Amino acid sequence: MTVAKQQSEHQLPLYLAMLPFAIMLIFFICGSIFIQTGNNVVVVSLLAAAVVATLLALKQGQSWDQVQSSAAHKLASLFPALLILLAIGALIGSWVLSGTIPYFVAIGLRLIDPETFVLTAFLSTAIMSLMTGTSWGSIGTLGVAMMGMAPGLEASPAMVAGAVVSGAYFGDKMSPLSDTTNVAALAAGVNLYTHIRHMLYTAVPAFLLAAIVFFIAGSSGVSSSSSELPLGAVRMLRDIDMAYVLNWWTLIPPFIVLASIAAKLPPVLGIAASSLSALVIGVSVQDFSISSAIDAAMNGFNSSMFNPSGVEISSFSEPFLTLINRGGVYVMVDTLVVIVAAILLTGAMEVSGALNVIITRLLRFATSVFGLIAATMSSGLLMISLSSHGSVTALIVGNLFQGAYKDRKLAPENLSRSLEDSVTLMDPILPWTVSGVFIATTLGVATLDYAPWAIFCLGGPLFSLFYAFSYPYLHFGIKPLLNKDNTIN
Repeated sequence: MTVAKQQSEHQLPLYLAMLPFAIMLIFFICGSIFIQTGNNVVVVSLLAAAVVATLLALKQGQSWDQVQSSAAHKLASLFPALLILLAIGALIGSWVLSGTIPYFVAIGLRLIDPETFVLTAFLSTAIMSLMTGTSWGSIGTLGVAMMGMAPGLEASPAMVAGAVVSGAYFGDKMSPLSDTTNVAALAAGVNLYTHIRHMLYTAVPAFLLAAIVFFIAGSSGVSSSSSELPLGAVRMLRDIDMAYVLNWWTLIPPFIVLASIAAKLPPVLGIAASSLSALVIGVSVQDFSISSAIDAAMNGFNSSMFNPSGVEISSFSEPFLTLINRGGVYVMVDTLVVIVAAILLTGAMEVSGALNVIITRLLRFATSVFGLIAATMSSGLLMISLSSHGSVTALIVGNLFQGAYKDRKLAPENLSRSLEDSVTLMDPILPWTVSGVFIATTLGVATLDYAPWAIFCLGGPLFSLFYAFSYPYLHFGIKPLLNKDNTIN
């Protein structure tokens, strides 16, 4: 791990290297229990840890300028993700204006059986994410629509959010179009499709476990087995029909997103084009004003925008208002503040040498198959919790551990899978990461509320560790390093 200036001769002891984490956890736990102010607790916890990490860097003879420089470099590497973050904020607001998201909700309410709704939310977002390779795009579009259906079908918002996240990150992990999938394979030096095939060992059982849980828990949460729609769903459909003109025009924005993916355009350009088309549809088909269209993209859609068109908003149900009052570029500003705080902590941890101390110590435990994979996943979890950048984390941890896997006579796809099962799957269930804050903001459910229901994200690491632990006895799920003649090295 490099920094602008070599660290001092004396390396930090482990207890000091871990001190920023301890401070962050103390602030976060106490804040969550006694204050409960959402993102404010996360930001304060990160900044407190960053202050301690900066003091450690100064103790090691580094300077504040070096901490700033390291943080700025990492923030620059996150810039494409930040653009996508802001673009999705505009996308959600514009899709509500055009009637796209309400149309998806209406179709879902009419077609989906309430007893299988949670399972459907999981499967549909999994399919979309697998086809597109984007978890954020799937959550910000289909996921939002699913959350809009939840009140009408009397489903638990936390459970539905967990199902959406599980499905979205199944695709993010398994799709050859996913950037994290490609980078994990690259970081371990393994062929992309070899990497994907090896991930089936953990992805398939975790997927099946999630499907079973969502089927059982989803059906048990339905208050009635009647074939008729719940009253909340009837009211939601009434409000949608009263507020919007629903026709094929409203499906153009999602078609543009899919077409841009097929054309391999940069995600930001595809999302921007879809948002622009939605704004045009909102003005021309839904009869909103141009000023309302711009406001929906920047500040999010608001039910007061219906007034000029003569729609009586006082009769709208609360779930419908929750569905439509969302989105906007500025809504994502809170997420940007969390990102800056997290990156500042990462920069200080790197400059102080604390990260290097922790990861080096983890490598000492890599004396067995289980120890090596556990050390890899712990390092991935550590790095993603600090940097919020999956690609950078995978590249750093992958380069650090490649030699260790060769020494243990293990194929590199074991390393690439361990990266995915820690970095990709843990990212969305940590409250202070970019993905965690984005999902909580987009779906309207706190990270700690949906995390226990993110069954696929929790199951992947558990199955990965199980295979590593049982390998000496079962010889299954872990691939040995083969010679050129396909014999075990």
